[in-house]
Amino acid sequence: MSEVNNFQNMILDWSDTIENDGQEFVLLPEGDYNFVVTGFERGRFPGGAKVPACNKASITVQVSAAEGVSTVKFDLLLYRSLEWRISAFFRSIGQKKHGEKLTMDWNKVIGSKGRAHFKQRTYVNQYGEEKTVNDLDRFIDYDPKYFIEISEDDLPFN
Repeated sequence: MSEVNNFQNMILDWSDTIENDGQEFVLLPEGDYNFVVTGFERGRFPGGAKVPACNKASITVQVSAAEGVSTVKFDLLLYRSLEWRISAFFRSIGQKKHGEKLTMDWNKVIGSKGRAHFKQRTYVNQYGEEKTVNDLDRFIDYDPKYFIEISEDDLPFN
């Protein structure tokens, strides 16, 4: 199916039936969590005081925790002084090893599993309201022990 047809299937008519209330916002307690990359978009960072205009990767990850499922978005700026963060991301999803060179393959990012330290960040929005969101603090190098799949056949009881 073409991308155009996918977009056409998303369009609502004025009299369509709706039911999706959206995902409830889940605030994660600070800690280390596994994540799955669910989105990736190429974009441009307009530039700021410390980093000039450059390409950016906007990444969306999904975290499943005891509190529920949380979606966290973050940007990776494609700028040499921030290369360490891009490197840490690719190490966290197992596509790079520490100290090795890697040609970034963004086509393999969606669906990747990784691990990171998340914390809460508080800010004041444009309306003067204080808000708290989940913030990806740092990436943790990939370790397969955190991603062991257990099937029902592996369980010692029925």
